[in-house]
Amino acid sequence: MGAYIAKRLLISIPVIFGISLITFILLNVIPGDPIALMMKEHISPDVVARVRAQMHLDDPAYIRFFRFIWDALHGDFGTSYKLNRSVTTLLMDAFPNTLVLALSGALVSWIIGIPAGVLSAVKKRSFLDNAIMGFSLFGVSIPVFWAGLLFQYIFSMVLGILPVSGFSGPEYLIMPAIVLGWSSAGTIARLTRSSLLEVMRNDYIRTARAKGNVELKIILNHALKNSMLPVVTVMALQVAGLLSGAVITESVFGIPGIGRIAVNAIQNRDMPLLQGAVMFTTVLVIMGNLIADILYSLIDPRIKYD
Repeated sequence: MGAYIAKRLLISIPVIFGISLITFILLNVIPGDPIALMMKEHISPDVVARVRAQMHLDDPAYIRFFRFIWDALHGDFGTSYKLNRSVTTLLMDAFPNTLVLALSGALVSWIIGIPAGVLSAVKKRSFLDNAIMGFSLFGVSIPVFWAGLLFQYIFSMVLGILPVSGFSGPEYLIMPAIVLGWSSAGTIARLTRSSLLEVMRNDYIRTARAKGNVELKIILNHALKNSMLPVVTVMALQVAGLLSGAVITESVFGIPGIGRIAVNAIQNRDMPLLQGAVMFTTVLVIMGNLIADILYSLIDPRIKYD
């Protein structure tokens, strides 16, 4: 296992390097001068030239890129053009909010998705099964921003029981967590249902029934654990995906997380901040994939890695 983890981490290096290179190229082909966006007012050309020199913006692109890589390896993502603060500090300040939102969304998806999938499999081809699968399909299909606006209208504007936006208490987390976890719950429910139905066709399940075990006991003690192998993999991947995909939810609900930072960085053409946010979320996704693979082998010891 240790050799496998080391191998995966080594493979991740060119992936991170490639994503950082693509991000750097895209940011440098976008029209507009970041200094002009940063200052806005009419500034003399001498001042602009001095600021550009201080920020090394006149250096060749490849020198700026490798300087960014070198600094990033030492935990320094530079200084935000717009906020004039360390990008690393900004990301570390925002990451707890994004982590809380992603874990809350994942928890919502698991609490809803797994029982719904089990119930749907047990009541296969019934009205309840069709209703659950229809609801899960609706959750997967609905855009996150639309769900967010719908929830804000119903629970804040009409009912007035939840705050419309912000992030200064547990009550501010309820709607964003449900919105973020809703679509993932649909995926978990459908996957749990199909995996459980497949396991229920195995011979050892028929043997357990022949021994007179009740259906609930068979499902809980024999079928559910074995059917959770692909589900747990998707769950681990979803956490990493939610960490990087909370951009829209954070923007709709005004949550000061990494996603909102990235959106503001795009609007202000704040290259160091956006590069730092992309690199940070890339590492999170890679680590999430690695954790998913490790969980895979722990659940099913038959799986070995070279």
